[in-house]
Amino acid sequence: MMPASLSLGSGATGAHGRRSMKSLGQGSLFIFPKDKLVEEGSNVTICYISRSPENNISCHLEGVPIHGEQLNPNVSTFSFNNVPFIRVTGTNFYCIMNKHETSGTILYVSKVLEEPKDFSCETQDLKTLNCTWNPGHDTALIGFPSQRYTLFESFSRKKKLCARKNWCDWQVAPDSQETYNFTLIAENNLRRRSVNVFFNLTHRVHPMKPFKVVLKSISATNATMTWKVHPVGNYSTLLCQVELHGGGKVIQQHNVSITTNGQYFLSELEPITQYVTRVRCAAAQHFWKWSQWTRQSFTTLEAAPSEAPDIWRNVKSMLGSRTVTLFWKPLSKSQAHGKILFYNVVIENLDKSSSVKLLSIPAPANGTELTLDQKCSYQIHVTANNSAGTSPASVIGISRDSGNKKVEERRIQGTEDGFSLSWKPQSGDVIGYVVDWCDYPQDPSCPLQWKNLGPNTTSTVIRSDAFRPGVRYNFRIYEISTERIAYLLEKKTGYSQELAPSNNPQVTISNLTSHSFILNWKDYSTDSQSGFIQGYYVYLKHTAEQCHPGFEKAVLSDDSVCCKYNIDNAEQKTFVVENVQPESFYEFLVTSYTSVGEGLHDTFTKVTIPDEYSHVLIRIIVPMIFCLVLFMVVCYLMSQWMKDKCYPDIPDPYKSSVLSLIKYKESHHPTIMKVNDCIPDAIEVVNKLEGSKIQFLGARKSLTETELTKPAYLYVLPAENYSGPSPFICFENFTYNQAASDSGSCGHVPKRPTTPPSQLALLTSSENLLKSLEQNYMNSLGESPAGETSLNYVSQLASPMSGDKDSLPTNPPGPALGSEYRMQMAVTLGLASPSPSENSSLSVTLLDQGEHCR
Repeated sequence: MMPASLSLGSGATGAHGRRSMKSLGQGSLFIFPKDKLVEEGSNVTICYISRSPENNISCHLEGVPIHGEQLNPNVSTFSFNNVPFIRVTGTNFYCIMNKHETSGTILYVSKVLEEPKDFSCETQDLKTLNCTWNPGHDTALIGFPSQRYTLFESFSRKKKLCARKNWCDWQVAPDSQETYNFTLIAENNLRRRSVNVFFNLTHRVHPMKPFKVVLKSISATNATMTWKVHPVGNYSTLLCQVELHGGGKVIQQHNVSITTNGQYFLSELEPITQYVTRVRCAAAQHFWKWSQWTRQSFTTLEAAPSEAPDIWRNVKSMLGSRTVTLFWKPLSKSQAHGKILFYNVVIENLDKSSSVKLLSIPAPANGTELTLDQKCSYQIHVTANNSAGTSPASVIGISRDSGNKKVEERRIQGTEDGFSLSWKPQSGDVIGYVVDWCDYPQDPSCPLQWKNLGPNTTSTVIRSDAFRPGVRYNFRIYEISTERIAYLLEKKTGYSQELAPSNNPQVTISNLTSHSFILNWKDYSTDSQSGFIQGYYVYLKHTAEQCHPGFEKAVLSDDSVCCKYNIDNAEQKTFVVENVQPESFYEFLVTSYTSVGEGLHDTFTKVTIPDEYSHVLIRIIVPMIFCLVLFMVVCYLMSQWMKDKCYPDIPDPYKSSVLSLIKYKESHHPTIMKVNDCIPDAIEVVNKLEGSKIQFLGARKSLTETELTKPAYLYVLPAENYSGPSPFICFENFTYNQAASDSGSCGHVPKRPTTPPSQLALLTSSENLLKSLEQNYMNSLGESPAGETSLNYVSQLASPMSGDKDSLPTNPPGPALGSEYRMQMAVTLGLASPSPSENSSLSVTLLDQGEHCR
């Protein structure tokens, strides 16, 4: 549609031309047409008229300069073909004259009015028809309304203006026509379109969606679903479709014919599973459309687990017992049939029929550790339990020998797809095989993984997302006997992908001589490396740059030259470097290598070769130093022994407690030193010093002649009717009895007297003995100054003699060791003499408190 245009010819001059310009009104520039409405894709011409011929007029379409065709100095035209729709507010066109006066127009371009699509009519209750369609593009613009729709029925000649652009309802009169012919008319300011539809009312029934959907009688595997539908006129039968959804997909689908109420029994459900049911209905006779879905969700109840747990074990023997670690895999949702609460582990001792132990392991634990007797066989039962019941039991046997016999470990090579394992059956009486491994072997607490295989299987592929390059994995293959006891069949080890060693051996040097030294790396573990160690490279540097036999020259990454030796035995962890030069420096490095490559070239270690004769001197000097030290130790020990034998330590007599014996008073608590509390036996002087002229040192007289011909013995006879232990014999200790001038008598040993006693001094009471001792003691103190008194030390020795004071022995036996050792006590010479003036020195016996003093 072309707009009306205003055309002024080149001859429009004179009075007529001036009258036409006056009719345009005020202004110097005019643009035509004004606010024109056109459809998208139309061709449009726009022109401007100026009152005076001007050449400085510029025009723009949406801000873009355009050039038109000038008809005369006052008129120019602009032609636009296939104009597009830009916006609902229109397209702007304007011109500017002399840079200050502007005039323009708006070109309204609307969408093309389309014919309605998918025009259809249907009813839900045979009372109201609902007609719908797809209107297409909206043709509305600012200032111009959208298209209008009118519904016209040709049989009844009725018409209805639709309030909406995409649907319209039509009331069905009771007992009216069943056939309808509708025409839908669409129109706007530029165009008119129409479409029609012909149908039978009973063939266009679209029921409303069902309501009151209820699930009842829900169990672990069954449920009953009920629902209601809205009535549709006189229709008595509807077809309903029931669907059961689980896990995001349709599990069951069923069709049911109903009237007003529907019901369906859902079976074969999984316990403790959430489901969604939905139902829709349609006319059973003249099917038109399904109704909308009505949904309802429910969850079934728990049931006892349907599968036994998948269990495995790891057995370790230690100190007469076995530690059995049990593992089990969690049951899947379809196997558990509910939440697993705990696992029951029953341990049955096959050698003791009455020995059964039950352990309850709370979930979600996946294993436990048992300590079993190494001399017994066991059978272990594992069950999973939920609130509804117990699963079937998994059974595994533990034999006395644990089933872990020693087998040779074989190497395998893994791939990106996993580890391919194969084995040879050893016995035909098996019920299956088990392959176990650890996904993280470097973790000490890594749980075992296992795979169960059938009895006719002799190969498998082990795959795991945990497998990593450079990690060594160990696989064990077991055969399961009919008693469900696992016996180790084979061992495999390998890498999914080998890598070069990550660290080099730590090398130590030994046996360093002037011509050779030994390199050791015995602590280097080959099992923990990132590949199978195939050998070692020994690099050696020396200023001479001459390689020994077996070495070859090699250039390192830093362009340094060294000698290289290849050890192709991974078990060899020592190397002898020979033919080295004395008093020189060598540098060495040991690296390991795998099939992929060798370890890093770390820092070389420097070793200094000693002088040629230094090791000889060391072999001589070290034994000499050792012998010298040994000789000094022996001399020291011998000197101590000589001193103890020939020069024993002499105790200080004045430190003895016997000096205070005279003044000692009677006490209620007797001790061995309380003489007053003792009841003495008869004292017999067996012999006395003969031919001696004794003068006390206290009178400062020399001992001119002293000859101890016979030792003097003092016998203590037991008291009458005394039943205690045998009396003790007292003898003189000549080592301590000798005078200062008579020190040469060392070693004198008293001999057994051969003559009968010549003198008997009987003291009938302890008081007499005390007085006699005190008198002699005081006389000796008066004659000898302090520090010069000669003392006798008295030792007590047991004597096997027995008897009383009336029957004295005529031939007294020699001194014998007493039943126990007693303290020695010192008394002054002459204390036990018959008289103070007699020059005789006798030994005095002090009674043992423990034996004679009660």
